[in-house]
Amino acid sequence: DPNSVNTEFLSQTGHTVLAIIMGVFSVAGIILNVLVIVVTVKYRQLRQPLSYALVNLAICDLGCAVFGGLPTTVTSAMGYFSLGRVGCVLEGFAVSFFGIASLCTIGVISVERYIVVCYPMGAVLFQTRHAVAGVVLSWVWSFVWNTPPLFGWGSYELEGVKTSCAPNWYSRDVGNMSYIIIYFCLCFAVPFSIIMVSYSRLLWTLRQVTKLQVSEAGSTNRVEAQVARMVVVMVLAFLVTWLPYAGMALAVIIDSSLYIDPVIATIPVYLAKSSTLYNPIIYVFMNRQFRGYAVPTVLCGWNPWASDAQMSEGDTTVVTLNKGQKFSPKESLKE
Repeated sequence: DPNSVNTEFLSQTGHTVLAIIMGVFSVAGIILNVLVIVVTVKYRQLRQPLSYALVNLAICDLGCAVFGGLPTTVTSAMGYFSLGRVGCVLEGFAVSFFGIASLCTIGVISVERYIVVCYPMGAVLFQTRHAVAGVVLSWVWSFVWNTPPLFGWGSYELEGVKTSCAPNWYSRDVGNMSYIIIYFCLCFAVPFSIIMVSYSRLLWTLRQVTKLQVSEAGSTNRVEAQVARMVVVMVLAFLVTWLPYAGMALAVIIDSSLYIDPVIATIPVYLAKSSTLYNPIIYVFMNRQFRGYAVPTVLCGWNPWASDAQMSEGDTTVVTLNKGQKFSPKESLKE
């Protein structure tokens, strides 16, 4: 029963600690993602093809924080799921819908960065229409695969310490199992594969560029190191936030007799929901040009990184590689 008090899983103190953690993540996530949307809408210079995907990611994360993070903060503080069966289904759907759309958008961003860095001659151009198509596809894909439980194929149930809802990984019912396996493959495995392939190809390309520019070894190696560091941070954050959740789901799917302690099962849930905070920090605030506009917006016009912003004023998302030009993978990726 969703309304039963689950003291057997966790003490009230434990629930309060979880509520505080989720509350901090949610509020910080809401503030940062709103900032991303407001700054991008406000400054025309930031409206480049990649910005569509970044703003879409911020909208997805905002949805996750508002419809997933905040209700979970309240139910954790109360120590039981207080929103009833309809609340459980709505919360489960909202978190999954925004979460998978976010995951797909990260896939779109990884493809965009791969195209910009790996095809600098303009043979393949990532344009606004491609960005919009990627954004639309993210929402449609997520909607198509998250609505079946609303109509009886699969279901949304309480998870972990029973203060939040998610797709039902545990039921051995044939209909439920078939849904979960397809859902896992198309909504976790596909975006994950796209992200890993895009970023590994991207790093390999940067490696080749470095070999070509032996004469400028010092500067090129520094640029490559910076880009590599950013890519590694992105992939690591993705793995930390989503892999435990996907791994736990897969383990439960494969082994029906597997028992995961509810408190342990709650950790991957919280990690996945914490991505709403990491995404804007990694994808946007590591971009000097965006930071040049965002910081003065927050600090009422004062920008401690003013020289950075001026240097970045001319940054673009399209990199060209003409005979007399240096290839600058750092700027192409930072955009």
